[in-house]
Amino acid sequence: MSILDAVMWSVHVGFAVLWTGSVLFVALAVVPPATRGDVGSDALAAVVGRLRWISRIAALAFLATGGHMAGTLYTVESLTGTGRGHLVLTMLALWFVITGLVEVASGKLLDGLETGKLREPARDAKPFFYAAAGLSVGLVLTAGLLASPSVL
Repeated sequence: MSILDAVMWSVHVGFAVLWTGSVLFVALAVVPPATRGDVGSDALAAVVGRLRWISRIAALAFLATGGHMAGTLYTVESLTGTGRGHLVLTMLALWFVITGLVEVASGKLLDGLETGKLREPARDAKPFFYAAAGLSVGLVLTAGLLASPSVL
C-alpha cells in the first residue's frame, strides 16, 4: 500500500464516520424533539443545514477517495463477479440512497421552517431521516464486512 492509498483510505473512512454519525445524530437526537416543538427553529435550521453541507462535501470526498480505491483495487469483473465487489456496489447504492433521503428530508424541513412552522415539517421529514439512519447502519455493517478479509 502506498502513502497515497493510505491517505485515500483514511480520508474515506474519516468522512464516512462524520457523515453517518451526523445522519444518525440528526435522526435520533434532533428530529424527535423537533417534532414535539422542543427545539428552536434557528437551531434546527442550523443543524440540518450543517448536515446538508456535510453530506455534500462528503459526496465529493467519497467520489475522489472511493474512485481511487475502486480504480486501484478492482476491475469491472471483480466488482460484478466477486463477493467483495458486490459489497462495494452495495455500499455505493446505499450511499446514493442515503444521500437522496438526506436531501429530501432536509429540504422538507428547511422549507417548512422558512414558512414559520416547526412541528409539521419535522414530522414530514422524520420518515426520510429515519430511513437514512437505518440505511446508514446498513452501510456501516457492509463496510465492516468489506473490511474483514476472512468474510469473503
